[in-house]
Amino acid sequence: MNNERVYDVVGVGFGPANLALAIAMEEGTFDGKVRFFERKPEALWQDQMLLKGSDIQNNPARDLVTPRNPRSRYSFLNFLFENNRLYEHLNLSLDFPLRAEFAQYVRWVAGFFQHLVDYNSGVQSIHYLSSEMLFKIVLESGEVHLARSIVVAPGRTPRVPSVYRHLDRNRTFHLTEYKRKIDALAAAGSIKKIAVIGGSQSAIEIMLDLHARFPKLEIHNIQRGFGFRLKDESQFSGHVYFPSFVDYYYESDQAAKRRINRHLHYTNYSAADADVIKELYVTAYEDKISGIERVFFHGFSETEIAKDDVQGVQLRIKEINRNTRDVIKNLDAVILATGFCDLGSDDNSELCPAILESLYPALLKNDESVIVIDRDYSLAASQSESMGPIYLNGLCESSHGYGDAGSFSLLSIRSKTILDSLTAHLGSASRISQKVEAL
Repeated sequence: MNNERVYDVVGVGFGPANLALAIAMEEGTFDGKVRFFERKPEALWQDQMLLKGSDIQNNPARDLVTPRNPRSRYSFLNFLFENNRLYEHLNLSLDFPLRAEFAQYVRWVAGFFQHLVDYNSGVQSIHYLSSEMLFKIVLESGEVHLARSIVVAPGRTPRVPSVYRHLDRNRTFHLTEYKRKIDALAAAGSIKKIAVIGGSQSAIEIMLDLHARFPKLEIHNIQRGFGFRLKDESQFSGHVYFPSFVDYYYESDQAAKRRINRHLHYTNYSAADADVIKELYVTAYEDKISGIERVFFHGFSETEIAKDDVQGVQLRIKEINRNTRDVIKNLDAVILATGFCDLGSDDNSELCPAILESLYPALLKNDESVIVIDRDYSLAASQSESMGPIYLNGLCESSHGYGDAGSFSLLSIRSKTILDSLTAHLGSASRISQKVEAL
């Protein structure tokens, strides 16, 4: 066995979640042997949605590190200071930082940890070797690594409703592919008509970007709600992003969690900030003044049938209250601002992240066959199996609440929870090294 390829911790993915963990390891003087594997060629955060004027919808103090360690050099504020933009940024008087600048911040922090990361190294599968008490990590290149523990942070799986899954993926695609695929369509020829599915902040941002980029484009928005609604930004509702709420949510039973989700849904989903709602409304109104309407809203509507033909994509939509139908033909693209999959058993959820498919049979599951996540974000083996420490860093909204729903709010606190658990399971580096050398 090649000792150089046996790690104490392997991180799958190196987005913000595992980046926050790497910071916590450095600042907590974790002395084990660590490696992260990332499919992307570099540290990229929301690269397909870095649209002009878009912001992060999040207080910048809830960055990769500040809630855990306000004195850290890796804070967003220090990023601004070290890049000579602090006073200019403060002078902007923006409620939230620009998304493009926060993406630069993530890339800047990641630069300090390049010695721990292999980019262009997607993980194909993970297996547990019970006789050696090690995880076997197989990369897409075929390269194999071994680790005593795993922290999985692959990002959330895009939610593609079943009615769209059979369509040409070059014309019907999720927002996570927006910039790349809209640029390709634009390069291939003129774009005349596009549908944007969903009632979220991202749907509005895409519509505003399309409207600005293509002056003659006809844009259709299809959503189940009446129209774009304001995000619930009440200070009281904001407590769902407090560490104490994680305990409250985790300790609630499934019926209670469903009640909580219904009450708090619009703190994070199917809603948007006031500034972009107003901008879209004014944009559509200005079109009306000019006598050329370009933006069309189909509220209380859902797609019944979607199909490709030589002229483009065709959607038959149903108005869910009056049970009437309409057909939108010759669409050059359909953009799905339809969110992401949670862990669950319904059609738009997943029983476990795809990267854990090979481990799924050995993992403990609930009555709905969904993997069970402990409070420290670890996964347990079923009673008939054994397994080393394995963690989900993110993707735990169904068990830990909205603070795990993809925002930065609790990244730094979650990293400490995982690190404390890892340290307790693995022990000191000297004890780890002795075990590795004995193999």
